[in-house]
Amino acid sequence: MTAPVIPRVDLLEIDGLDVGYGGLPVLYGLDLCVRSGEVVAVLGPNGAGKSTLLLAIAGVLWPDEGRVRVLGVEGKTSVHARARHGLGFVPAQRGLFSALTVRDNIRIRTRARDAMDRAVAFFPALGDLLDRPAGVLSGGEQQMLALAAVLVMRPKLLLLDEMSMGLSPAVVRALLPVIRRVADEDGVGVLLVEQHAPAAIEVSDRLVVLNRGRVVLESDSATVRADPTRLAALYLAGPPTVP
Repeated sequence: MTAPVIPRVDLLEIDGLDVGYGGLPVLYGLDLCVRSGEVVAVLGPNGAGKSTLLLAIAGVLWPDEGRVRVLGVEGKTSVHARARHGLGFVPAQRGLFSALTVRDNIRIRTRARDAMDRAVAFFPALGDLLDRPAGVLSGGEQQMLALAAVLVMRPKLLLLDEMSMGLSPAVVRALLPVIRRVADEDGVGVLLVEQHAPAAIEVSDRLVVLNRGRVVLESDSATVRADPTRLAALYLAGPPTVP
């Protein structure tokens, strides 16, 4: 079967973004775009500003300078409003209700009748866990649930924060094909923030490397996959001096 042709639409447009906390800047002059059907990985060392970037996109932080346009809307819109427009966000803490069952964690996200079937189709292992409290699941099972619970809402733009944190390589390998699948088949745009660079490079189309709040490299992922030795240099590279 011929793969569907995904029209390339800009789902996320960031221009000249300065943002931080309490007047202290974390990101400087950042430009970024995510289009439908592509996975963009954001890499960088601790403190580079990766999670701050996601909070600015989600509407938790407001820009000090520049603009953030999410799914065609910019300005001070709430987290809930952005979610209603089609923004999905899986935070590093996973955002699950530990006392609720797997089934109920999915039910509270959407009333769609096929939600449970879709969740299990993404991650068949969840099928045997539907009546188990989320809090007793393994880390890998919780991450599957967190991702499935957002995907059943059919987001247009998906933010993933440190998806592989604390997980075994085998679990990460089970998660990556789902991210690639929703981008390729459903046209979802994905912004993947990761510490585990090889996994992010493997699944992504493009990558952005942050260091101390500035972009130090933008590249197609295939180029970096062909020359993995470049990655260490990218992490060690410093940004221009902040004026």
